[in-house]
Amino acid sequence: MPYKVAAFYQFAALPDFRPLREPLRAVCAELGLKGSVLLAHEGINGTLAGEPDAIDSLIGELRDGALFGGRLDNLELKFSTAAAMPFQRLKVRLKKEIVTLGDGCADPTRQVGIYVDPADWNALIAAPDTLVIDTRNAFEVAMGTFEGALDPGIGNFGQFKDFAADHLDPARHRRIAMFCTGGIRCEKASAYLLARGFTEVYHLKGGILKYIEGVPEAESRWRGECFVFDERVALGHGLRETGLRETGLRERPTKSDSDE
Repeated sequence: MPYKVAAFYQFAALPDFRPLREPLRAVCAELGLKGSVLLAHEGINGTLAGEPDAIDSLIGELRDGALFGGRLDNLELKFSTAAAMPFQRLKVRLKKEIVTLGDGCADPTRQVGIYVDPADWNALIAAPDTLVIDTRNAFEVAMGTFEGALDPGIGNFGQFKDFAADHLDPARHRRIAMFCTGGIRCEKASAYLLARGFTEVYHLKGGILKYIEGVPEAESRWRGECFVFDERVALGHGLRETGLRETGLRERPTKSDSDE
């Protein structure tokens, strides 16, 4: 049976995130899960893999268990599979942000852009007055992106602020649509742009992973493969492993504070 992989996040007020670390790590360890989870005052962000029943138990604990007390009732969640365990160990870490932008004005718990379901994404990005921006790192964009999307050419998500300052203007760019792997980076980027005076900002709900999971390949505007920060390396339509795991690719980037 393949391993089940859960990628999840939620922006939520967690002022007690520091004492949550060890209880959460203990739950994950008892379930035999591997992967990484980030906790911060603004929420949770993680990717974990394990036996299907163990993953289901963990998600139940996050949503309904006593540990978080119902504060993660709007968890953004995506499931996929892996033929082999895609992580080497379990890490639960405390951070200033669950995805690092470095600007206190970008607070998705206060304001965020308009969520766009994958089924509606094609029509939005095909509109001539929509500026489509890939908020991921340049090496991720090189592996695959949406037709016509702008590559900011950034090395980490924290550099998105500089890109926006140099290349985006609320007076000229009236409608902006952004996307990323699982939704967290473009959600925070939308909060940042709204705080900077942009008024019509959209982001792909569930990110690329949700899109390539549900949109038929024949109708898809996605081209290439979607990089993931684990041993699977990349996923294709239907969240299928692309085979890059077996190519001998070893010197690939690893998940950092600035990425999903």
